[in-house]
Amino acid sequence: MIRFGPASLGPVKTAQQMLEKYHNLGLRACEVAFTYGVYIKEKDAEEIGKKAKELDMSLSIHAPYYVNLNSAEKAKREATKKRILDCCFIGEKLGAKVVVFHPGYYGDDREKAYNVIKDGVGELMEEIKKKGWKIKIAPETMGKVNVFGSLDEIRRLVTDTGCSFCIDFAHLLARDKKADHAKVVKMFPEKEWHVHFSGIVYGDKGEKHHIQTEKKAWEELLKHLPKDKEIRVINESPFCVEDSVEGLKIYKNL
Repeated sequence: MIRFGPASLGPVKTAQQMLEKYHNLGLRACEVAFTYGVYIKEKDAEEIGKKAKELDMSLSIHAPYYVNLNSAEKAKREATKKRILDCCFIGEKLGAKVVVFHPGYYGDDREKAYNVIKDGVGELMEEIKKKGWKIKIAPETMGKVNVFGSLDEIRRLVTDTGCSFCIDFAHLLARDKKADHAKVVKMFPEKEWHVHFSGIVYGDKGEKHHIQTEKKAWEELLKHLPKDKEIRVINESPFCVEDSVEGLKIYKNL
């Protein structure tokens, strides 16, 4: 089963109405963008989560952009972990499946960056286990060549730590100049996938910005996604609701 949904819940006061709107459009997923901070309080999260469960809407969270598990400063690494755990706390109240996050930057040494980020992910997972939370953390494949998050690096993190993952196919296209779908399927045999997808503009150094998702781009992705997995496809374009509906329509007609 593939669930489609936008990377947009909007303000707390209209969140439940938005979920109903998405449900009525046939969408069954939604990503809550905590881009600039966790804006949903505990009590509100419980109410929104209850509504999502009633509507069979699978929620996820995108952690703030200003995180970096490989910062040279320990204080910033600790602040990053706190921000991700704050997302996990509210995500647990929402009933969200995963918290997606950008792992960090390379710095001077890519292998050292990997090990620092791996340790940070491991510490996060220990804390999640200690608190008894069900939510998973999902480092994302990144679209810029100078940022940690190649397909191989994310696979390695999953193997070494047991964390979840977010495969952003638009980012793979921007980073590698192609999206090798067969390679992705082989590398990620897990039965549940969290996926990001949208139109994208890119150059030599990778991602520039997201754009509306073209029909042919949807068709290319959907014909290659495996049929034996539970997959959430979150659209991050400037027209994420309309694009999610278009993706669902194309999927139904495959």
